[in-house]
Amino acid sequence: MTGVSAGPNRLAIFDCDGTLVDSQANICRAMAEAFIAEKLLPPADPAIRRVVGLSLTEAMGALLPDADRDLHVRLGESYKDAFRTLRAQGQVEEPLFPGIAETLAMLEAEGWMLAVATGKSDRGLAHCLEFHGLEKMFVSLQTADRHPSKPHPSMIIEAMADAGALPETSAMIGDTSFDIGMGVNAGCTTIGVAWGYHPPEELFDEGAHFVADRPDQLPEILRLAIEVRA
Repeated sequence: MTGVSAGPNRLAIFDCDGTLVDSQANICRAMAEAFIAEKLLPPADPAIRRVVGLSLTEAMGALLPDADRDLHVRLGESYKDAFRTLRAQGQVEEPLFPGIAETLAMLEAEGWMLAVATGKSDRGLAHCLEFHGLEKMFVSLQTADRHPSKPHPSMIIEAMADAGALPETSAMIGDTSFDIGMGVNAGCTTIGVAWGYHPPEELFDEGAHFVADRPDQLPEILRLAIEVRA
């Protein structure tokens, strides 16, 4: 997708883990190995899923709130090392959720600008999108490497600038309360998805305007949401 016309464009910003792809098995395994490397008992998988979407240091802080920041940083580096090792061994699987590819294609055909705002690293997001052949669909890719952790709105603000969009013509789509909080803080429409890692009631509590049960519902929800704010 190339070129941005004058005036505000319609922009759909997607989270990645838990929204576009199901990566929980990789995340839980890498997190467990990171804790083991620091001679710590790994958290339970449900606790790990609760922090998906945060930047690594903040995620470690949420998992170990009584530990010092130096340990949080070390755990984050150990997590990245573990994930790189798994990828090098061909053990990283990040399948698209059913219907995501078709939904992205439909939105692109309808003239939506597409972006990603994720807690992944630049490298991790590039690997994921290239594997699925999606990298050329997005006008903006924002990651934890260059921004404060969600729910800070920095990633959305940069994505809107890249796309020539305004808050009233933009929507943040994600599966966690961190995604919804980020969208609320940026002043854009917020759409939760029910197939990810936080339950719908938490998404609504955080301020989601809508929650989609299936990817194929997103085009209609987006149309309605932007029409209301136009």
